[in-house]
Amino acid sequence: MTKALLIVDIQNDYFPGGAMELEGSVEAGGKAKALLAAFRAKGLPVVHVQHLSVRPGATFFVPGTPGVEIHPAAAPSEGEPVFQKNFPNSFRQTGLLDHLKQNGVTELVIAGMMTHMCIDATTRAAFDLGFKCRLAHDACATRALSFGGETVPARYVHNSFISALHGLFANCQSADEVISRL
Repeated sequence: MTKALLIVDIQNDYFPGGAMELEGSVEAGGKAKALLAAFRAKGLPVVHVQHLSVRPGATFFVPGTPGVEIHPAAAPSEGEPVFQKNFPNSFRQTGLLDHLKQNGVTELVIAGMMTHMCIDATTRAAFDLGFKCRLAHDACATRALSFGGETVPARYVHNSFISALHGLFANCQSADEVISRL
């Protein structure tokens, strides 16, 4: 079984001063950086995903802006592939699945942003495609959401999505737990 680290959308727009700042992005970026260091030290594969918003009226991840760039905390090293996507699911209309299959990857450790959108969609898709998934919950971040005149704080959004993924779709662990089991 070959495991790989999948880093999803850790981009400048999600950090302080960005167009779509997420709660806890700095802390999550730090945990992702620790995962990257551990995977690299063990010689395990690392794959990056970068979101580009191509829909009319997009306000963040706009191509050609600094916000679309991968944040320094998760910067790819030479030789690490970067797949660009235009949808929440990192597998949709990208070469990610083919790359993972060609490299014999059967297990993914997933980290990135936004928990309730791209992390959720990518984790569920990975499970459906037959991958064993571990989700580093503290290497992910999200934002508050509103519906029906009620605002749900980011920590509740994050915990709700992590708890929904944990068990069937992924084994959700802290980055430190993931690193200790490499």
